[in-house]
Amino acid sequence: MKFSKLQGAGNDFILIDARTRKEEWSKLARAMCDRHFGIGADGLMLVENSTVADLKMRIFNSDGSEAEVSGNGLRCFARYVIENGLSRRKSGRSLTVQTLSGVRKVKAYVSGGKVNRVQVSMGLPRFQAQQIPVKVEVGTTTASGPILNYPLAVDATPLTLSFVSMGNPHAVSFLSESVAKFPLAEIGPKVEGHPAFPRKTNFEVARVLSRGRIEARVWERGVGETLACGSGACAIAVVARLLDYVDAVVDIMLPGGTLTVSWDGVGEVFLAGPVEEVFVGEWLGERSS
Repeated sequence: MKFSKLQGAGNDFILIDARTRKEEWSKLARAMCDRHFGIGADGLMLVENSTVADLKMRIFNSDGSEAEVSGNGLRCFARYVIENGLSRRKSGRSLTVQTLSGVRKVKAYVSGGKVNRVQVSMGLPRFQAQQIPVKVEVGTTTASGPILNYPLAVDATPLTLSFVSMGNPHAVSFLSESVAKFPLAEIGPKVEGHPAFPRKTNFEVARVLSRGRIEARVWERGVGETLACGSGACAIAVVARLLDYVDAVVDIMLPGGTLTVSWDGVGEVFLAGPVEEVFVGEWLGERSS
């Protein structure tokens, strides 16, 4: 099985053209994403045919669970599709992608015949508790308004969280000190699996450096701490804008690199950043079916 490995700001994925093949993808994702016995990646991504968009993207986390969407994944998907000639579009620099959370628009920037930067429309952020989903106490929020600075106790650790769905659930906590000091490996899995989140959640800790820069770390649902997370960067930017911490365009500085998020406070959220191909290869492991 031929594959390509790509990364966006250190968030890495295995890409497979699955338009003509079927496998036990969840099982295969666990094997291929293993960083000791497999290829090593945050997720396995499939290119499939679509009846509502140019192509369909499916993404399986390293634990085998299927995710709704991935911002960095979409950017890697675009480079893989365009450079391998899988897109039917004549321009070859834009495409629509079907995901579990809806159709997303992608624009690629090409230099020297290679895609080096990709912008993704991540759609409208959603704020209602049932849309995220999150269970909150009655009377603590409006029916349709954003849920900001919500107090949540995780064991003995009090947190203040703001919730948003970018097609997948996010809980964002802003800190007054460096994010490097936060015990994410300890607290992250407890937030992810907290009873307040029926489908679990991604968890971000962030600190505002200026109205155009935020430093952050992400605990990704089904993966653990990642070097970057596109939808997480968008969630951070949206919450920061709602709290009037930042302007319409903000750089989210993550351990693996910087992602740029644009949001006018009303419409769609746009994510942009670098994307690189790491290597290509052939999976020689036991077939999953």
